Amino acid sequence: MNAALDRRTVAATLLQDRGDLLVVTGLGSASYDAFAAGDHDGNYYLWAAMGSAATVGFGLAMTRRERPVLVLTGDGEMLMGLGALASIGQKLPPNLTIAVLDNGHYGETGMQASHTGRGIELSRFAAAANFPWTGVVTDMDGVAALRERIHARSGTTFASIKIAADELPRVLPPRDGVHVKNRFRAALGLATI
Repeated sequence: MNAALDRRTVAATLLQDRGDLLVVTGLGSASYDAFAAGDHDGNYYLWAAMGSAATVGFGLAMTRRERPVLVLTGDGEMLMGLGALASIGQKLPPNLTIAVLDNGHYGETGMQASHTGRGIELSRFAAAANFPWTGVVTDMDGVAALRERIHARSGTTFASIKIAADELPRVLPPRDGVHVKNRFRAALGLATI
């Protein structure tokens, strides 16, 4: 895989001037990257929910159609949740973007090569699942264009963003699931439970 983008720069660019953007992060590095870009009450960090980021983002997009929803996840986590793409492709919420930080490795378990590192292109799964826009992003101009799509809510979007397979220092977001849930609910104007 020929990837050169810095994951933290990508995350910071996507979350820059976020406005009313809601963010669901896949476990591991995607959560660290979103947190490093700046903690926010509108970030829902998943812990121990491998493969669930797309489904959580899908449900959120279906119930909060007035707000853009970004699922920021990694290739390993997305590989575990491929079935979600078929469900999303049946409803196509126009405010949902799935951005996969694809380094071709399972970063949380020892940097073994993932399927994407061996030639599988995740955006093709999304295209087969009826997503109206899919793409492979390999430069920062593409990241900036993706950011514009997110805020325009111009249709269900899937982007595989090719990043370098660097092991960066972990910047850990809150790990208390009840705190994260209640903070996110409050940001949505819902009662905490």
